[in-house]
Parts: sequence; C-alpha cells; structure tokens
Amino acid sequence: MWSRRQSHLRRVACGVEELRCRRREQEAALRKARREQQLVSKRLLRESPEEAAGEGAAAVLGEAEIQQFLRLAQRGTDEKEREKALVSLRRGLQHLETQQTFIWMEGSMRILVGLLTCNRALLQLEAARCLHELSHSEQSAVAEACLPATSYLLIYLSGHSSDFIELCLYTLGNLIVESEAVRRHLLPQGIVPALASCIQSPHVAVLEAVGYTLSQLLQAKEAPEKIIPHILDSTLLQHMLQLMQPGPKLNPGVAVEFAWSLHYIICSQVNNALLITHGALSTLVLLLLDLAEVVQRTEDVGLELLACPVIRCLSNLLAEVATEDVGGQMELRDERIVAALFILLEFFLQKQPSLLPEGLWLLNNLTANSPTLCTSLLSLDLIEPLLQLLSLSNVVTVLVLTVLCNVAEKGPAYCQQLWPGPLLPCLLNTVALSDTDVVGQSLELLQLLFLYQPEAAQAFLQLSGLQALERHQEEVQLQDRVHAVQQTALHC
Repeated sequence: MWSRRQSHLRRVACGVEELRCRRREQEAALRKARREQQLVSKRLLRESPEEAAGEGAAAVLGEAEIQQFLRLAQRGTDEKEREKALVSLRRGLQHLETQQTFIWMEGSMRILVGLLTCNRALLQLEAARCLHELSHSEQSAVAEACLPATSYLLIYLSGHSSDFIELCLYTLGNLIVESEAVRRHLLPQGIVPALASCIQSPHVAVLEAVGYTLSQLLQAKEAPEKIIPHILDSTLLQHMLQLMQPGPKLNPGVAVEFAWSLHYIICSQVNNALLITHGALSTLVLLLLDLAEVVQRTEDVGLELLACPVIRCLSNLLAEVATEDVGGQMELRDERIVAALFILLEFFLQKQPSLLPEGLWLLNNLTANSPTLCTSLLSLDLIEPLLQLLSLSNVVTVLVLTVLCNVAEKGPAYCQQLWPGPLLPCLLNTVALSDTDVVGQSLELLQLLFLYQPEAAQAFLQLSGLQALERHQEEVQLQDRVHAVQQTALHC
C-alpha cells in the first residue's frame, strides 16, 4: 500500500501534468500489488529441536498403522500406552502422505476430536498436537478436515494452561489462513472476543501466539468487510497498541506480531482515522525512535523484523493524512523522526539492503506535505547521504529523487539550499541512465530546481545538460517532460 507523493505545483509545461497523472496510476498499481502480496505463513510448535528439524519424525504411516494407533489411543490398557500411541501417530502425521491417508479414513477425525475432548489432560494435549501437525499441512483439504475440532480449540482458549492455550492459538492460526470455511465457522462462534480475552494474558508466549493468530485472520480476503469491523469494535486495538509501547516491558517477539496485525488493518483502509484517534501514529513514531536508539547500541540483525512492519504502518497511515494536518501529533513535526529514520536507513544499508525502499517510502510520505520535515532534511545535512544511495538500484534511485522533489517543490528557499552542491552532477548521471522511471523523476526534479533556482539552469547548460537530454527525445513516455526541461533551462 505504498503512497504517492502529492504534488502542489502549478502546471509548468504542456504534458507535464499528464505525465504525473500517469505516474500516479502506476503507483496506485504498486500499492495494490503490495496489499495483495501479503505474508502467508504457518507456525509449527514441536517438543524438541530434533523434532523441529524433522529428525524426530516417524516413517510414513499406512492406513492399518493409523487404525492401530487410534485404537490403542482409544482403548489402551493404561493411560501411558494410550499417550504413546498418540505420540506415534503425531510423529507419523509430520508426513504429507500420512496426513492425506488420515483425513480420508472414515471416523479418524471423529476419534481424534473425541480424544481432544476427553477428561485426560495428557491425552487432550497429545490429540491437540496431532491437530497441530495437521494444521501445518500444505494441503487445504487437510485444513478443512480439521473443521470439527476448531470449536473445541476455541473453547480451550479460556482454559488455565498457558502452554495448551498457546498450542490451540497456533493451530487455529494455521487453519484460519488456509481455509475460508474455518473462518466462516469461527467468526460467529466468537473468535474475535476470544482473542480479545487472550490478549490480556500475563504470559508472553500466549501474547505472541495471539498476535500470530490475529495476523493470520487479518490476511483473509474478506477481512475488510467481515473481520476488521469486529476487531475495531472490540478492545483488541487498545491492547495491541499498549503491547507496542516502547519501554522495559516491550517484548520484541510480541511487538512484531502485533505490528504486522496493525499493518493489515491499516492496509484494509476500513477506518484508519479511528487508529489515529487511538494513538497509533504516536505509538509507531515512539517505537521508530526507540528502534533507532537500539540500532546504535547493538549489532542485532533481528531488529529489521520489527522495523519493517513499523515503517510500513507509518508510511501507510501518513499516506491518508497530511503530516501537518495531524494537529496535536507533535512527534511528526519533530526532526528526531527524520534523524531516527536515517539511522535505520544506514542500518538497512549495512545489514538488510532489501528494506531500504521501505524506509525511503516512509521518508517520502513524511516530507510530501511537511515543510517542517523538509527543513529538517536540510538543517541536519542529510541531502548528501541521500545522494549517496543513488547508485544502489533503480527502485532506490527513484525513491531518493522523489524525496528530493518533495524538498524542491516547497519553493525558492528550499531550492536555494539544495544548490550549489553535488545535486546537479548526480542528476546528470541519473539522466544518462536508460530506466524510464529514473529519468522521468530526474526530469521532474530538474524542472523544479530550474524554476526556483535559475542559476542551476545556467550550470546545467554549461555542463552539456541539453546533450544529455537529447537521447530521450524519442521516448514516448519522456518526450513532453524532456521538452519542458529544455524550454525552462533555455529561458531562465
């Protein structure tokens, strides 16, 4: 859900506004793709590191072996034997072939649900673990076969064992993301109120599992219409934001899960004004500042796991509301947010370059409507660090140029501070590239610079800038913009 840079310039030449409109259409398509390409994953809890690595898995079980283990689990001579049979079945269910055999066997799921609901705690736990293995299957048919068990898993969320609640939550989360039938079944049965109750648990493992299950639920295609309104009507949002507040009680694992959940809610655009009213912007800004401080103290590469959803949440909220219009949200006028973002950009550059575009999109949305934050970029001498990113990739280059356009369009005083300096030689290099998006954004920045700082146009002519433009005169997408820049440079 990336946002566009909003332009407030007058039409300066024939065709320029039309090209900008086309650019906005392309960016709308980008946002749509971003929203649709959501993270779909499943979690698997296993008893030991060996099992987690697949080393504890039994061989593939046939129908006769499955029947034998189910019979022993039901009617074994003692509880130990019954539990051992379920353990053997669970390990066999780590194989897809066993899973498929199990779900097509008549009565197998009914027996497993019976064991899940029996009055023996150890048998209940092992039956739940069998369901958890099934929930992790890559086959949607396996997930739907677990439907009869989901009502009981939901009921057990109100139990007393935090380990059992955690297991039920992850199993439900795996099933929810796979099957619309499971979601249709659980919504009227009260999964949202159940999660709102679990989110008040004192156990960190349960809180992380709640965040995971919620994020899985929010990725459903029907979430904007059928799920998110119920979540916004519950107490979940308030508790989510509390658990994302920076401070000694902040747990990174919990914060990551709820940051992704918040990201999906924001992307739905159901009621982002309500999120802002509840303090989502303030929480996210404070968390961003905190992350920048932590980055300066530690080499922990895992920090990007939280930084990524936090930055996306902020970017997408700011796409809907002009920074200067957020009244009392003074954090958004504070130059510390720009400084913090550059600390994170440097961290991404060194440790996780793929996240650079995320940070630059946030910088774009921060500066698009805020002269205050554009001033911060200049007063903190951050233009040259931005220019140093130009050679990394075409995507990064376009984003850097877009941010610089945000600064330049604020008027003569801003362009005066952009000039003189390394900006013009850098633009001559980007104009020489073949990527249409890069060249188009370079031309827009040149046009702004020439309009507000005519000396830059004279220097451009002296550096053979017109010759650099000539190679793009025949490109349909660039013709009008090239002509506009040429005319402006010659008449300054």
